[in-house]
Amino acid sequence: MSAFAYVGSAIESAAFRLIGARCWAPSPGEESAAVRAALGAAESVFITGAVAQCLPRAELDVALASGRPLLVIIPAADGEPCALDPAERARAQLGLER
Repeated sequence: MSAFAYVGSAIESAAFRLIGARCWAPSPGEESAAVRAALGAAESVFITGAVAQCLPRAELDVALASGRPLLVIIPAADGEPCALDPAERARAQLGLER
């Protein structure tokens, strides 16, 4: 089992491979299968907001809540937060500014 896995774009996958992460760059419609494969192959899985938005909400919530393996939604390169990220949801519910 790898320590890290990444699911996102092919270009960013190349960078994550440099640190030894297992990587998936799914085609449209294959995001859910790629995330399930990554969750089964690594202790920590990093996914992009774009991938997170393609997953069924129930599946994403279960994976985030399980905590093992750790699932992290990484922010976009432009710094735009993902509304599905639990930290961003908490900020919105509490009315905190970013």
